[in-house]
Amino acid sequence: MPPPSEAAVQAPAPDLAAAERAKAKKRAVARAGFLRQTLRWHWISAAVCLVGMLLFAITGITLNHAGAIMAKPQTIAREGELPAPLRAGLRAAETAKGDLPPATRAWLDKEMKIRAPAGPVEWSAGEAYVALPGPGSDGWVTLDTESGAVAYEQTERGWIAYLNDLHKGRNTGPAWSWFIDVFALACVVFCVTGLLLLQLHSKARPSTWPLVGLGFLIPVLLALFLIH
Repeated sequence: MPPPSEAAVQAPAPDLAAAERAKAKKRAVARAGFLRQTLRWHWISAAVCLVGMLLFAITGITLNHAGAIMAKPQTIAREGELPAPLRAGLRAAETAKGDLPPATRAWLDKEMKIRAPAGPVEWSAGEAYVALPGPGSDGWVTLDTESGAVAYEQTERGWIAYLNDLHKGRNTGPAWSWFIDVFALACVVFCVTGLLLLQLHSKARPSTWPLVGLGFLIPVLLALFLIH
């Protein structure tokens, strides 16, 4: 039986070992939980971004080679005459340099299939001009405030131009603008969680950081030396 003084010195050793094992287990549990959360957010953001990433990747190629892609614009033209009862309201709007009257817009939509916005309107002597831009298209409508003559023209540049304008957010309206913001945020989550996963697995995959560095270095060198 060891002397009391020696037993007192040796007694804490098992407790220290158990404490170290408990700490190691706690760290392992925390790491596993962090990995699960990272994987969860990575696949959720990947699912949200999948279609959008494909759209922006493909249209990135079509925009980069826009000059090589042939398009056949198609132009639609229509003419009509605004009913006399509606012309007084149009002339009042001209005097006030305001928007198109709701009744005039409703008539354009119903009778000529023209979805004209309330404004802005370019007023000139006796005429209202409303631009009708859209993704992949350009158009306009004019209304004579005296005779009521209506002229409309719309030029469609094809579905590739439509998708390219979606990529650029050109004439797409506030809803698409909000979608781009949400999509961009989801892409940031996807990239950050991907970076965390790379860090977590980098010890078992030595090529991780050289490849990440290469992905950073290539565009930097191109920007510095080959872009004029």
